[in-house]
Amino acid sequence: MVALIGAAYSVGMMNQKPLDLSRYRGFLLDVDGVLVRDREVIPGAVEAVAALKKRGRVVFLSNNSALSRASYADKLNAMGFSVAAEQMLVSSTLVARYLTQHQLQAKVLVIGGDGLKEEITLAGHILVEAQPGWLATGLDRGFNYEILNKGLQALFRGARWVASGADATYPTPQGLRPGAGSMVGAFRGMGFEPEAIVGKPSRFCMEQAWELLGVSDPKHALMIGDRLDTDILGAQQMGMDSLLVLSGVTSVIDLGKSSIQATFEYASICDVISC
Repeated sequence: MVALIGAAYSVGMMNQKPLDLSRYRGFLLDVDGVLVRDREVIPGAVEAVAALKKRGRVVFLSNNSALSRASYADKLNAMGFSVAAEQMLVSSTLVARYLTQHQLQAKVLVIGGDGLKEEITLAGHILVEAQPGWLATGLDRGFNYEILNKGLQALFRGARWVASGADATYPTPQGLRPGAGSMVGAFRGMGFEPEAIVGKPSRFCMEQAWELLGVSDPKHALMIGDRLDTDILGAQQMGMDSLLVLSGVTSVIDLGKSSIQATFEYASICDVISC
């Protein structure tokens, strides 16, 4: 990886603009691909997060709907980070908040993990299998034809559909795996479109994250992520600087193909802090 990054710099494929962290008072951090790959900590990430916390407020912003805020914080703490659930904003929470904005005690068919179900229940909504008013989708590792049909029948009967995110993949130590976008694609393939996709880069997500970060000026906040189409695009829409790391989904080759460009580009979050 080091040799590859060095080669990228030599041909000008990465943005070498100097980074001055002292200008920022808050940081939005993606998790998968920036801090961890599944249950493996990216080298130097724990130290980098601790260093960023000394410079300003840190909010962890993830499109991973498989875990609730509390479970996600527990996972990161067990891996050596110091994270409070209140510092986390995950797409499962965003789905629950979207439902609450549109209906109190919504009846929801969930196609997704336990974290999505937990956040929706905590928000006062009711999980149902029959006659749902809403379909909520996230990454479902047990997805099959029967589950697909349940969702289809709900949509045929007029259920409103909210999706946690549309990430095509997510990084693991074994390589990329299907993301929540695979669920979205399945229903799109049958002619349906979600009413909302609430994860990054949606304005709904970024405005919620901005409120949690509590920084008054977008120029004083930095988004650090590994995806151009979610992390970097979401930051651009808010007028924030962005920093892309190549420790997750995006590759050097991707940089040359995309019209979305980060303010800064580094190999990993460790290089940002010089761990």
